[in-house]
Amino acid sequence: MAYTNNSAQEKRLNVIYGDVTLGIHGTAYGKEFHYIFSRATGGMESLSVQGREWLYRTPRPAFWRAVTDNDRGNKFPLRSGMWLAADMFISCVESRIRIDGEDILLPVGPENNKYSGDETAENVEVIFTYETITDPKTQVRISYLVDSDGEIKVSVHYYGQQGLPELPVFGFRMVMPTCADKYVYEGLSGETYPDRMAGGVEGVYEISGLPVTPYLVPQDCGMHMNTKNLTVFRSTELDNTHKEKQMTSLRFELDGLAFSCLPYTASELENATHMEELPPARRTVLCVYGAVRGVGGIDSWGSDVEPAYHVSGEKDISYSFRICLQ
Repeated sequence: MAYTNNSAQEKRLNVIYGDVTLGIHGTAYGKEFHYIFSRATGGMESLSVQGREWLYRTPRPAFWRAVTDNDRGNKFPLRSGMWLAADMFISCVESRIRIDGEDILLPVGPENNKYSGDETAENVEVIFTYETITDPKTQVRISYLVDSDGEIKVSVHYYGQQGLPELPVFGFRMVMPTCADKYVYEGLSGETYPDRMAGGVEGVYEISGLPVTPYLVPQDCGMHMNTKNLTVFRSTELDNTHKEKQMTSLRFELDGLAFSCLPYTASELENATHMEELPPARRTVLCVYGAVRGVGGIDSWGSDVEPAYHVSGEKDISYSFRICLQ
């Protein structure tokens, strides 16, 4: 299959077929973007806008949030601890692409030699399927649909499986190379959870840095429910060829989803028993969630979260959001 070069036509994506990667290049809103999807790493490997990289690691499904005092009190981690392992270790079992709606396998050498490097498309969808190490196993599908404006629609689907325990969260985790200077979101004020939203006031809020709530024992924090949009700002990067700092931003249209933006992964928070045991903050860990378990708080000595705020591991969960250049 070959695609005719049409450089004279505006709003086209340039598609580059590597040995184990698929590259997408274009320009929109005066910004040049380069995206790379990899069969080897099992996901999106690079998200570069105006020469600034936004990915430190390939994004992965998120199944775990660091346990809270209430979780420990009602022994939730003992019932659902396998999701911590699934959060840390997961296998990509399939990768496919759709070029303008036509489904093909992600080419590998020498098959990719038939492409010239001048192929274009109006839209490209790259789909990765993951298998968990839980017992029983289940799968997660993450789709990246890139349009000619450089916008990426990320669709995430969890396949419920009978016999799996309740989930702490289900989401999409994206680790950025350096700490964000700030983030701005439109949604509810303060830290909110499904069963702790009554005090949230709708508005636009700017959060400096990546604050971590200084609990005696580090635990989950920084959750924001019912968020319309989020913009992350960074002035630092790992590319030392760029001599001057430059503030860059990336916008996420969340349409009512939840997110957290912290300098640590859930496993890093989980591994520390005191704040001083946390490692120096180096990255930005953005998680966009399709489902979040409540935190409870009826007491810390055994009462479970109210039934309405549980997340079943036996039911499908599906959601989507958009990454925008504007």
